[in-house]
Amino acid sequence: MTHQIIIAGFGGQGIMLMGQLLAYAGMLEGKNVSWLPSYGPEMRGGTANCNVIISDEPVASPIVTEATAVMVMNRPSLDRFEGAVMKGGLLLVNSSIIDKKATRDDIEVCYIPANEIADQLGNSRVANMVMLGGFLAKTGAVSPESVIESLRKALGPSKEHLIPLNEEALKSGAECVKECVKG
Repeated sequence: MTHQIIIAGFGGQGIMLMGQLLAYAGMLEGKNVSWLPSYGPEMRGGTANCNVIISDEPVASPIVTEATAVMVMNRPSLDRFEGAVMKGGLLLVNSSIIDKKATRDDIEVCYIPANEIADQLGNSRVANMVMLGGFLAKTGAVSPESVIESLRKALGPSKEHLIPLNEEALKSGAECVKECVKG
């Protein structure tokens, strides 16, 4: 199976890390992967998105034009990437800061209050992991365990103490998507 994913939001929301973790996790599971970052001119606070492909087959191009799943962390990203979701695909929306509903009825849409959940967990910086947990629960693209193993490598030994919080964020995101509806 091939997962073609777009992740988008403001710089500083952990967009690139989400993509890297998915790609690393896919590699750990022996899958073919690609990760293609795209930054706005301002970096932190500007727009940022990345394309991630996880596949059992070789990946011919890292560019995603028709996504099986899109995760958007802010409203400009929803406006820009809702149309990139293929018919029958998945759109995950950070409803904590996006005050608009998706307009399409041919896709599955999940509204995840990622920032609110992260705040409840005690650290607003794990909103990206909440969103990622929802994605993993809906798609099974890679296992949460592979993502955590990838995070261990990305954070290094000095930040090992952050792993339990990130695991909790993944679980909370997975819980949240149980009530998603088809469009």
